[in-house]
Amino acid sequence: MFTKTLIFALAASPLVAAHGKIAMVAGDAGGNGTALAIKGAVVPGAGPNSKTEVDTTVFSKKQAGTDAKSDGFGKTTGSGQNTANMLKEAMAQSGSTLPQVTQGGSINGTYHIVTTDGAGPVRAILDTEGKGEFSKGTELEVTTNVPGNNGNIKATKGKRSFIGELWDRSTDALAARGLITKRAANVNTDHQFSVKIPAGTTCNGEASGQTNICWVKVANPSNAGPFGGVFAIQMAGGGSAGNGTTATASTDKATAGTGSKAAAATDKKGNKKNKNTKRFTA
Repeated sequence: MFTKTLIFALAASPLVAAHGKIAMVAGDAGGNGTALAIKGAVVPGAGPNSKTEVDTTVFSKKQAGTDAKSDGFGKTTGSGQNTANMLKEAMAQSGSTLPQVTQGGSINGTYHIVTTDGAGPVRAILDTEGKGEFSKGTELEVTTNVPGNNGNIKATKGKRSFIGELWDRSTDALAARGLITKRAANVNTDHQFSVKIPAGTTCNGEASGQTNICWVKVANPSNAGPFGGVFAIQMAGGGSAGNGTTATASTDKATAGTGSKAAAATDKKGNKKNKNTKRFTA
């Protein structure tokens, strides 16, 4: 009777999605950032899933399954659909200078595993045009990854009662058979990750008054997600096609102007010489 009651209770247990999010990122040449829709310290690290998951980005599975190269900025339960204009709120938390990255440099960040299905390993995609079209983006090398196996990680547990141990073993067994979807347990751990940006990268996006930005999407492979976040970076020294064009045009204009002035001075000098020669001859 007890076993039947336990199984019934397990089968009736609610589905709760698991989460992982980008808490902070920094460029190798300075600057800081956070992912879109992150709310900061107002969201607790430990506690009920309904409280800890509100600012975790969930990406669409409709376009590309759990592929990190699906388009869009994702959404959160706390803010709804993420947009590029949310960069303003992200910068209000992290500072007025976006992460600055050198050519061939790297981004270092903190990935917060909220619950057991919000783990690594993660993938990172670069959108240089700033449109959120990650399907056209470049996959980046993740040099330091988030721990996990296919998006899952076990929560650290303290000493459990007999009933607690029985509950855990039963849920594990039923979940393994596909009879239930196991509730995600709170993990609340931070992990460092690093992503390499290729040399020759140019950023051409604009958002919230910022120009020359690239978007970086970091996503885990969880079937309940994918989870992760999107954040903006800039190339140190103004690595954008626009800057290069402007600089070239300015240089050409300056060169042309200098050449014209030099030519005019030469002509004037020549005319004066000819005039003196004519006077002497006469």
